[in-house]
Amino acid sequence: MKPIDFWFSIGSTYTCLTVMRLPAYARKHGLAFNWRPFNVRTILVEQNNIPFAGKPVKAAYMWRDIARRAGRYGLSVTVPAPYPLEHLPLANQVALLGMQEGWGQEYVMATYRRWFQDGQPAGSEPNLSQSLREIGQKPERIIEAATAPAIEGALANETEEARRLGVFGAPSFVADGEVFWGDDRLDDAVSWARKGRVI
Repeated sequence: MKPIDFWFSIGSTYTCLTVMRLPAYARKHGLAFNWRPFNVRTILVEQNNIPFAGKPVKAAYMWRDIARRAGRYGLSVTVPAPYPLEHLPLANQVALLGMQEGWGQEYVMATYRRWFQDGQPAGSEPNLSQSLREIGQKPERIIEAATAPAIEGALANETEEARRLGVFGAPSFVADGEVFWGDDRLDDAVSWARKGRVI
């Protein structure tokens, strides 16, 4: 079975649920996922879609829903978490660099833990440097490399690829060209990858 593309954007609240459980899920089910960071904010702005700003009832539901689902998965979260993220692009540029160098998943999990357990916004200090040090990376080198034009351009290219595939939100899974949006669609994506249908 081909790996499933996991499109995520650090800054997406529901993505926390996927990030914190996906490695164990993959091991349990014998699956492979390609972790693909992109800038979801760019796509949301293009669609004039501001998910929770100015929508207190919807935002309250989101936080309660995340807490309920985290409980189902045995995850520890403290909500509401700081939102939206001021430095969403930087957080994802670091993630993309990490995917290229082989430490991206560890960084993404570390930065989400600090965001959703310690209340430290991802992409900002102290979350950024502490998460990098935790996984054995030097923040100064990483931040310099992640803010270089090459990585900025690479994130823009990944965002364009997500757009081309029809990805409009995070988390999303793409299995054999089929898009499944939302943490709660992970099982459907796996079913499609295995059987070519949702069962």
